[in-house]
Amino acid sequence: MAERPSRNLKAFIALLEEAGDLVRVREPVDPVLEAGEIADRFVKAGEGPALLFEDPRPGRWSERAGRTVRATTADGRPVPLAMNLFASRRRMAWALGCESLEEAVARVREPLELAPPEGLWEKLKLLGKARDWSAGMPRSVAGGPCQEVVVRGEELDRRGILDLMPVLTTWPQDGGPFITLPLVVTRNPETGRRNIGMYRMQVHDGRTTGMHWQLHKTGADHYRTSERRGERLPVCVALGGPPALTYAATAPLPPEIDESLFAGFLQGAPVAWTKALTCDLEVPAEADFVIEGYVDPGERRREGPFGDHTGFYTLPEDFPVFHVTAITSRRDPIYPATIVGVPPMEDKWLGWATERLFLPLMQKPLPEVVDYHLPPEACFHNLAVVAIRKQYPGHARKVCHALWGMGQMMFCKTIVVVDADVDVHDPAGVLWRVTNSIDPKRDTFFVEGPVDHLDHAVNVQFLGGKMGIDATAKWEGEDGFRREWPPIVRRDDAVSRDVAERWRDLLALAGRAK
Repeated sequence: MAERPSRNLKAFIALLEEAGDLVRVREPVDPVLEAGEIADRFVKAGEGPALLFEDPRPGRWSERAGRTVRATTADGRPVPLAMNLFASRRRMAWALGCESLEEAVARVREPLELAPPEGLWEKLKLLGKARDWSAGMPRSVAGGPCQEVVVRGEELDRRGILDLMPVLTTWPQDGGPFITLPLVVTRNPETGRRNIGMYRMQVHDGRTTGMHWQLHKTGADHYRTSERRGERLPVCVALGGPPALTYAATAPLPPEIDESLFAGFLQGAPVAWTKALTCDLEVPAEADFVIEGYVDPGERRREGPFGDHTGFYTLPEDFPVFHVTAITSRRDPIYPATIVGVPPMEDKWLGWATERLFLPLMQKPLPEVVDYHLPPEACFHNLAVVAIRKQYPGHARKVCHALWGMGQMMFCKTIVVVDADVDVHDPAGVLWRVTNSIDPKRDTFFVEGPVDHLDHAVNVQFLGGKMGIDATAKWEGEDGFRREWPPIVRRDDAVSRDVAERWRDLLALAGRAK
């Protein structure tokens, strides 16, 4: 098997190809609409393979959009386009350097469950574990593959973004081509803390893009701080590099945690950073492309529409403008992209990884939580089903309010709380238990709070209602309940064991009876 963890995109693609989980598309494919539809069809069909379009070039759809430039390397070769890299259970695990996601979850859970060491031997074991955990600390290097080719100055004026990268237009009403898997690197102008976020970027022209910094995102906070100070904010955008870093850029981490540290911890290997050429920032040394530049205070430009992960178009809105000062790359770069839209899409698996990896972190302040599920059909942030060990009247409501106060869970519009024995990943079982366990008047409650920037259903942008549903079994006296709660119909365990032992004989008898 190829190396794991993969230090860069090329190594990850080699791993997928060796595992038979990659399809190379050698026929020309149009980056306007066509590539996106092919990727969408593969995702909708199930856990299909990753795709490597070896010759993305303008076709009939590009011509209709007035786009005729073909992205090429310095020596004139087409830049391959990689899609659906994370669109399966095992590829998502491999991206984090693991054989299964359970392995990555165990890495997160282990330090959270440590007790104070007793005795010298326990202290030595803890020291060894600490060394293992620190193996993922980011490191700085001089130069790197991401700077093998440098385009700036007059050459950048002549060869813009679309000359260098096959940027996708994914839906018919999109406002233009969008960079969809960018790792946007900024630093807090006051504290110097680094953030790596994933914010889509509409290409306005060869040297400018939009910067879709939604109100609640850390990148937007860095920009607001620079605006208050009247300063230009340096920004670098990486594409490719370690797949674990691409995932980490999507993870709902607190602002104080460096995403590259999280990526290194998950994969057990450091992310290498090198100094940018025109910005006072570091960039991932193993990236395929790096776009260096800045965002000026107070400058806005209309961005959108964009076919978004909600399955609806995000309507046009003014956002900051990113000015490009240099584009660096490998000699043989690969351009990674994703497509979002009506679920399920590739982001289903990125969201699934976040759901599983953050369960142990959720259970530290809320140990009563047994499990939870963020259904991709509800775009993750619109619904959470949470199973708890109920301990007192009103416990379900307490959990709802606690979750709404935890980071990006504040965007969750509906939280359904069920008892510990409910499998939150079984939609049929959840529907059965929820609809049988609630009196809508008694068990449904509403609050108001922040909502996602992209929520088009609320009356006022950024603020709206949230619904909690207590679908746990009610205790006598809870919320005025005065009746006996009935037991669930279950088979007798002894009979079940006996039938299981005789099952083949019973099937044989049934067959003869026919």
